[in-house]
Formats: sequence, C-alpha cells, structure tokens
Amino acid sequence: MSFPRPVRAVVFDMDGLLVDTETVVFRAMQRAADAIEGEMPFATFQRMVGLQHAASDVILLEHFGEGFDLESWSVMVSRHFREELAAGIALKAGVTEILDHLDAAGLPRAIATSSSLESVHHSLGPHSLVDRFHALITRDVQTRGKPHPEPFLKAAEALGIDPADCLALEDSHNGVRSASSAGMMTVMVPDMLDPTEEMHSLCVRIARDLHEVRDLLAAQGLGSIQGA
Repeated sequence: MSFPRPVRAVVFDMDGLLVDTETVVFRAMQRAADAIEGEMPFATFQRMVGLQHAASDVILLEHFGEGFDLESWSVMVSRHFREELAAGIALKAGVTEILDHLDAAGLPRAIATSSSLESVHHSLGPHSLVDRFHALITRDVQTRGKPHPEPFLKAAEALGIDPADCLALEDSHNGVRSASSAGMMTVMVPDMLDPTEEMHSLCVRIARDLHEVRDLLAAQGLGSIQGA
C-alpha cells in the first residue's frame, strides 16, 4: 500500500492515539456514575469519543435525563480523572518510534485534539513529547470541533502545508470524519471504536498501531527505520 500523494506533514489526534487517555476517562466516568448510583455503559461512552464537551453533554442528557446536573458531573469526572492521571498515562504503541522517524524524515507535525491545551501538557508533558510537535490545535483555539474539519484545517495552516499533502492519524469515528472532510489522507488506528464500513470508505488505511504507520512512511522513502 502507498499513500495517494507524497506526505509532507503529519497531523495527530491525541487521546486514544498518542496516549491511553480514553481508557482513563471511561474509568473516571464509571466512578462518577457509581457515586450517583447510575451507570455509564460503554456504548454511551463510545458515542462521546472524539467530541468536544458541548456535544458530549447532549449525549449525557439523553442518557441521564433532562435536568441532569452537568456541572456537578463534570467536577466529579475531572476529580477522578486527575486521580487516575497522577498514576501516569501510558503512551500508545509506536509513539516514540514514529516521532523519531518523522525527525529523521524532516517532516513537520501537529496535534489536532478536542482536548484543552492544559490536557495536552498533562498527558504529554510527563513523556517530554509536547515540544516534539510544531503546532498544537486544541479546543481552546477551535470554534467548531470534530467532526467539523476546522481542527485539521487549522493544523495544516499552522504547519504551512496544503491539507491534501497532510497525513492525518485518528482513532475515533468523528476524528476520521473531521480529517477526511479537511481533505487529508487519513489513517485510522482503532482504539475504543472498531472501524465501520464508513471508516473504511474515508480512510486510505486502517492500521493496527503507529508502528504500522511508520512502516508505511518508510516504504515511501520518508526517513529510515532505526534498528529495523
């Protein structure tokens, strides 16, 4: 398999792609639900993956009912998330290797995430990864979040690369929709969501992990794999 065009930049999602935060968020939501004698089904959580808070709140109201105290819920989830965060969040497989590979290839890269800038620093800071990206497009600078293409279009603009020449790496359905509608070559690396027929139609590849993406880049002569 080869990419339809030469890759001149790479735009990464963060949660579920670079760091295993989706698992941590789900545990935090389950703990918050237990505290109010409710439930947080995995299927409900899956619908929120890749969305900004406003869109997730709509799903929460559908699940818990009108009048649900979203503010208190957010405080509880945030508290539990911080407790989980203190124990450390693991990197996903192949993160360091693909970043090393992009360094060798001289390719610029950005993050396009629905999370805040603070969350980026909390998640990636302990791994010393923040400075390895040339642009951080967080929800703080977005007016329209995923699945709208704005996050990825802003990332391409920040890197000074045409979106069509960017490779987008995503784990969520809404992220894939966002990247694809921005005109980027999109690869899904599934985490908590399985690829659907729609995902296959929008992506140039469904990859098992970032090691596979690195290999695909190497196959096009973009850098060399150290130790391969």
